Amino acid sequence: MSTFWSLWIIVLTLVCLALTCWVLFANRKVAVRDDEDPENKTTGHVYDGIEEYDNPLPRWWFYLFVATLIFAAVYLVAFPGMGSFKGVLGWTSAGELTMDQKKAEAIHAESFGVYSKMPIEELIDQPRAMKMGVRMFANNCAVCHGADGGGNFSFPNLTDSDWLYGGSPEQIKHSIAEGRSGQMPAWGPLLGEANVASVSEYVLKLSGQDGDSALAEQGAAVFQQNCAACHGADGAGNILLGAPNLTDDIWLYDGSREGIQHVVRNGLNNNMPAQKDMLREDKIHLLAAYVYYLSYNEEE
Repeated sequence: MSTFWSLWIIVLTLVCLALTCWVLFANRKVAVRDDEDPENKTTGHVYDGIEEYDNPLPRWWFYLFVATLIFAAVYLVAFPGMGSFKGVLGWTSAGELTMDQKKAEAIHAESFGVYSKMPIEELIDQPRAMKMGVRMFANNCAVCHGADGGGNFSFPNLTDSDWLYGGSPEQIKHSIAEGRSGQMPAWGPLLGEANVASVSEYVLKLSGQDGDSALAEQGAAVFQQNCAACHGADGAGNILLGAPNLTDDIWLYDGSREGIQHVVRNGLNNNMPAQKDMLREDKIHLLAAYVYYLSYNEEE
């Protein structure tokens, strides 16, 4: 804060307090005895023959007002409130936040901390841990992956055994903490529409769907030259790159002929945000255990 604005705040604050004190004491009125000047008991206003009395403020109210002024003076000395003056107690909102965070961490250590060192494979057998995990999933993941983890169009299903980046506890935890960024380039301008059509027929064939066999045979060569580097020569995918398995009938996007052609032609750009800056390590550990639990139960 600049010196000018600091002085501006200080002057305004002191002037307001001074004016408040002046209004309070300059207009203070004490009770008048009946044998004293009776005119001093009214305001001089008469309405329909009714005089308006000028009674003094109740003593308790007056002293309470004085007490608030004293409190204001003490507060402005002890705490920040007078421009850049930090107060004699050195209180700051940042310091208060740090104290509250430490208290919260101590409380959470009794709940989340109990499970932070437990292997994820063991956590899935802890009912209380899974209840905590489902609440965190609902707050942080369900908006994309669905309340049941079943996924949505362009968002992976977490309840099956098909994983873009691997479904081991460590891989799931890494995906949550660090996020994932999947990109598939647009092949339309490079391949041409004829090759887009043929390679799409080949992908249909890989996934066990009916297609044009002759066109698929032509697309096999196109696939090996352009797609196998990421998806593998057999089309089974690559978890290191997040390249999906094309040999099953599980699709992140539309698995129809038109849908596959659209993806090949225009490419894709997916992103899962990293959660490490939003969730503590112990929460990520518990959340990873719940996601693993979803897939583990499906496999059984």
